[in-house]
Amino acid sequence: MASLGWGAGGEAWVWRRPLRGWEEEMLGECQSLLLNISLQVHSPDSWLWQPDPDNGYSVRSAYYFLTSQDSVTLHAADGLIWHPQVPLKVSILAWRLLRDRLPTKANLVTRGILSPEAHFCVSGCEAVESAQHLFLSCSTFGPLWSIVSSWIGSPLVVSHTIPDHFAQFTLSLGGSRGRRSFMQLIWLVSVWVVWNERNSRCFSGTANSLQHLLDKIKNYSYRWLKAASCTLALNYYSWWSSPLICLGFV
Repeated sequence: MASLGWGAGGEAWVWRRPLRGWEEEMLGECQSLLLNISLQVHSPDSWLWQPDPDNGYSVRSAYYFLTSQDSVTLHAADGLIWHPQVPLKVSILAWRLLRDRLPTKANLVTRGILSPEAHFCVSGCEAVESAQHLFLSCSTFGPLWSIVSSWIGSPLVVSHTIPDHFAQFTLSLGGSRGRRSFMQLIWLVSVWVVWNERNSRCFSGTANSLQHLLDKIKNYSYRWLKAASCTLALNYYSWWSSPLICLGFV
């Protein structure tokens, strides 16, 4: 962001404030998208249909392109991203996470935004900060799933991929649709809390304990459920100790 002003001698000056963390990430992603673009000064801009650059776009060529591709089977986790009681920004984060589109350090190194020497996890565990590591296997953030499961009273899910972990965590309580919806919400709020904690450590230099992160998960989930249903009889203190009893699932 910049503002224009004038000095005492009439000269113009521009003041620029430092970019915020998310602005730096967005700028980096935009720069990576433009890396392979070459501007031709003496050529006019034009649209190009890459599957058939000679004849251009047609419905027939689009149909052929779509039907000739190998069928893609959506993972079960793709249907769990959107939840009526979860803020849209959280679902978008989950959508990017399942497709490995978050600006983790490993991804930023791949895009040429960070040097290879800067790919270590923000937790200080000295491992490469990939999405799978950050959310599942990191010695700092990984144990959060254990204490979340203990708070809920659900079995611990152990999985090597993020989509599998999402699907298995959602189904880990079995039973009714309400239970699955509750576990889906908890998984989404958990990854939201982990990602925000990662950014706080990366850009602000602050660090919270696992217990504090669990408190955030409890607080967010309670607020989201109450905001979506004002008549829901949730007791805050009961929620803090036993959410399943509070929701009538036990």
